[in-house]
Order: sequence, then structure tokens, then C-alpha cells
Amino acid sequence: MKRNVFKMFSFLVVILFIAASISIAQNMKETKSCCKKEMKEINKDSHHNMNMDSTKSEHMHISMTDHKNMMNDSSITMQESLLREGEIDLNAIDQNKDGMVYQDQMDWNVISDESGECPLCGMKLKEVSLDEAKENLIKHDFKVK
Repeated sequence: MKRNVFKMFSFLVVILFIAASISIAQNMKETKSCCKKEMKEINKDSHHNMNMDSTKSEHMHISMTDHKNMMNDSSITMQESLLREGEIDLNAIDQNKDGMVYQDQMDWNVISDESGECPLCGMKLKEVSLDEAKENLIKHDFKVK
């Protein structure tokens, strides 16, 4: 009798553990999806509002901080515009026309014409030729003009 009760108790503990694990995994997936959608909206806003006044800039700064808990206030700048979406025009990014851009080696669609850090992961951007940047983007399923 005690053995059967112990088996049932053990079985219930395993079932509860599995259910909790599934629930946690679903919550993490929903949170990640939600954060991706919010980041897309934030980056879309930052691309369209490059000439915003200081009040709007401060508001954008606060909302970026809220949505990027991993970053501190001083690290949020116009770097959010480095995240490229849709069809990426490397020639337009290469403003100084030297044939080189800076690209994150983990977040391939983070590209700049100046050195800096990735606003998503904090890695230092690597200087690459336009051809290398294009190859990296295509290899990682991004659309390039």
C-alpha cells in the first residue's frame, strides 16, 4: 500500500514538473515574440523620426530603455537606427562611399558606416567590404538591394 502511494506521488511530481516546464517554455516563447514585435515597432519609429525634437528624443530614449532592460540609459543613442529591416541597401548605408561598412558578426542586419557597438548584443561592429556585408546578409536570409 505504501509503495503504491509512493509511486503515485512520484508520478504526480513528474507530471507537475513536466507541466511547469511546458508552461515556462510557452511563457518564454510568448515573451520573446512580444519583445521582437516591440523592438520592430521601436526601430521602425526611430527610422521615421530621425529629425525629432528633443522632447520626442527624450521620450524615445525612455521607451527604448523600458523595452531593452539589458541596456542602461547612457548607452541608448541613435544606434537603434543601425538595425536594418526589409530590403537592405548597403550603398545607402555607405555614406562616405569608401566601399566599407561596419557589421555585427552575430546580428547581421546591424550595419553602420561608422565603428560602434551593436545595440542588441553589445558586440563591437567589424569593418567589412560591401561585398562581404552582402554575402553575410544573404547567407543569413536577409534581403539585399
